Amino acid sequence: MLKELIEFMARALVDNPENVRVSEIMGEQTSVIELRVSKEDLGKVIGKQGRTARAMRTILSAASTKIRKRAVLEIIE
Repeated sequence: MLKELIEFMARALVDNPENVRVSEIMGEQTSVIELRVSKEDLGKVIGKQGRTARAMRTILSAASTKIRKRAVLEIIE
């Protein structure tokens, strides 16, 4: 569910939605969600001073709290 949420948000932000790759590494208490986009779209996902990335992390945190799990978003170049 969290993986699909991040993928949906990232595809809406970028110019090349076909290059969006999201993978989830599951742990007992924590999930690490890795987001990969094309180099041209990296700035759009991060945003000015990291605001867009921070907003995505906030939404992810709220969604993960609802299902009683912890999730971390990693944006990979």
